[in-house]
Amino acid sequence: MGQKVDPRNLRTGVNRTWSSRWYNKKDYVKTLKQDVLMSQYIKDTYKKAGIAKVEIERSVAKIRLIIFTDKPGILIGRGGQGMEEMKRNIERKFLFNEKQQIQIDVIEVKSMEENAQLIADECAFQIEKRVSFRRIMKTMLDKVMQNRNVQGIKIQMSGRLGGAEMSRVEWLSKGNIPLHTIRKKIDFAKSTAYTTYGTIGIKVWLNLKEDDASGENKEDQRLRR
Repeated sequence: MGQKVDPRNLRTGVNRTWSSRWYNKKDYVKTLKQDVLMSQYIKDTYKKAGIAKVEIERSVAKIRLIIFTDKPGILIGRGGQGMEEMKRNIERKFLFNEKQQIQIDVIEVKSMEENAQLIADECAFQIEKRVSFRRIMKTMLDKVMQNRNVQGIKIQMSGRLGGAEMSRVEWLSKGNIPLHTIRKKIDFAKSTAYTTYGTIGIKVWLNLKEDDASGENKEDQRLRR
């Protein structure tokens, strides 16, 4: 049953934090929906920026968006113009309380190999460029396992792989992926590649060292001090 539950759910509050941090008893559903829409809008609009994750913190007067990316220059833009444009678009599309202000913080993810979402997105990008799925998985496994903070990785792809008539599931793994050990820091992500013969689903499980947090979490801890 280990793979039937998102490993991140089991570890929230143990070695992970919530992606949305606020309390709103009165407008809970409305606020949660706004969080989901804002997060999805950023990921869809700025795909080329390599968005690892979006965290949201709220107070009475402010909404703070923390965006983790491995290409901060694309988000920020020349002279900060990209940030200002993003802020205006989010305020116009999603802000229902005029008293609240938007604050956007961009944090660079130093190492792509320590983030499951970036790995999954890179695999999807390579699939769309018609690179062999087996070659992608083998190359990515070797590249990721060279990182000293990674103890194991598993990549799974499903769909009409290689343009085959029937869809199937293929996976490769290297190192250890102990999904049942809650104290282990397991990162998990999904991505989709869109091809001429249908969609290819990609899942990535990543086992990181317990004592050595990934680049994004180091920055996350520094930001909260």
